[in-house]
Amino acid sequence: MKVTVFGATGVVGRALLPLLTSHHKVVAVSRSTHAPEKGVLWVEGDASSADDVAGAIEGAGVVYYLVHSLGRRDFEQQDRVAAENVAAACEYAGVKQIVYLGGLGDDDASASPHLRSRRETGERLSAGAVPVTTLRAAMIVGKGSAAFETIVALVDRLPAMITPNWVSTPTQPIALDDVSRYLAGVCGNRATLGESFDAGGPEVMTYRQMIERIAVLRDRQPWILEVPVLTPRLSSLWLHLVTPVRASVARPLIEGLKNPTIAREERLRTLLPFELTLFDDAARLAFAR
Repeated sequence: MKVTVFGATGVVGRALLPLLTSHHKVVAVSRSTHAPEKGVLWVEGDASSADDVAGAIEGAGVVYYLVHSLGRRDFEQQDRVAAENVAAACEYAGVKQIVYLGGLGDDDASASPHLRSRRETGERLSAGAVPVTTLRAAMIVGKGSAAFETIVALVDRLPAMITPNWVSTPTQPIALDDVSRYLAGVCGNRATLGESFDAGGPEVMTYRQMIERIAVLRDRQPWILEVPVLTPRLSSLWLHLVTPVRASVARPLIEGLKNPTIAREERLRTLLPFELTLFDDAARLAFAR
């Protein structure tokens, strides 16, 4: 079967491609030219371009939507347009399934603009006739993941941290390899058509606990002080100064940290059973890569 992946150059997209190539003909979509790769046909295209989308999905049975515009000032509008465009093109082309990676916590009434945008993207994709399979994940633990790399940089660069109280928010991070296996496992799976699944890792923890556990792995002992008032704008500027993450990316991420991101159901673990990777092991693997 032909499978098209939008967002193929992202952290999750790159991890997903090898899992698909052993069973499917894979078309990977990138905004820029890409070197040839065994088992993958790379094409230039943008999800917001109707012509680019139509060409990329021609003959495809399944389309993966791993796109987001985080970092752009108008990311909500950009994501809205791209999702509507892909949904319409898939319906016209007769695609059988769209697979979308959304975010845990996006259904919270007080969700941040970023999480609301993730929810709206899923709604726009589902507005057409093509059934959408949605996986909702919290922070992804893997090399290149913005949230994970931010925590690692904080641990490596700061002996002391003054942090806002969002560090006590509970979350359920998932290993990059595990979310990739879930995404590959729902491809063409009839039991997943039109369904939304929570994709959580095996452990629930706070962001502070993640910082402390990464510190142990990196042989560090940072001093952490939580303060009740530290605005998302100030937090994003602070992260921009001390981590690799741009302020335009950091701010929407930080705004979403006030929302608990915990799986509310575990149907995916029953449907696609395998042993999930513990946080420390996922972090070690990310460091090795």
